Amino acid sequence: MAQTMKLTICHLYSDLMDTYGDRGNIIAIQKRCEWRGINVNIKQISIGDPLSTLHFDFDLFFFGGGQDQAQGIVGSDLKKKAAPLKKAVENGAVMLSICGGYQLLQNYFITKDSKKIPGIGIFNAHTEASESRFMNNLQVELNPMLEKQVQSAYQSNNLTMYQPNLIGFENHSGKTYLEKGTEPLGKVIRGNGNNGEDKTEGAIYKNAFGCYLHGSLLPKNPLFADFLITKALEKKYGSVRLELLDDTLEWQAHNRAIKTS
Repeated sequence: MAQTMKLTICHLYSDLMDTYGDRGNIIAIQKRCEWRGINVNIKQISIGDPLSTLHFDFDLFFFGGGQDQAQGIVGSDLKKKAAPLKKAVENGAVMLSICGGYQLLQNYFITKDSKKIPGIGIFNAHTEASESRFMNNLQVELNPMLEKQVQSAYQSNNLTMYQPNLIGFENHSGKTYLEKGTEPLGKVIRGNGNNGEDKTEGAIYKNAFGCYLHGSLLPKNPLFADFLITKALEKKYGSVRLELLDDTLEWQAHNRAIKTS
């Protein structure tokens, strides 16, 4: 009998960091797994919850966006979880972080009132608040070092609609600057991305990915959803080839968002 695969997801601070429908990313992963007969267990981890054995328990972590006030609250608690989170990433766990979550996984975030909120340094980058606010559809060409891996993990019955890029909606006033040696998730085609200056968007460290793509990201980008699922399962089971899904509606949503950008 074929082995039933299982995926255990840690949803970090879902009660405080769930801006602009970021929870939809969890739903997309859950449904794309369930449609393939992959069991999914989701655990909500928030303020005060211990994570001493976290790197053994979770295959994939999700950390959504939040306002400055929520980031301040979460940032204080996150420091207590820094060691096991970092160990999990170093051991190959998959992590997706959006906007405020992405910022808190950097070295630090400076608010508009010049308050410095320390991050936990998974991404060698920092964010500074600005007077500008970026509110656009954001289209990103995947980093070439990542694109081949994503293409290899993804298969669809409708590759005529396939686009090797990501689409989402950005809404942030923070400007993120990557430190030397840090790879971006991709290059901005439309929108502003990390800072509106250098055409970078997001950051990569091992299997951890940060970005400003709300919207939600994964329902409109099935190639990236399947890539994250594949990477999380492969850590546990070795080489994995996901079952084909009909992604016609997903690609219609993706391409519609590009046309209205």
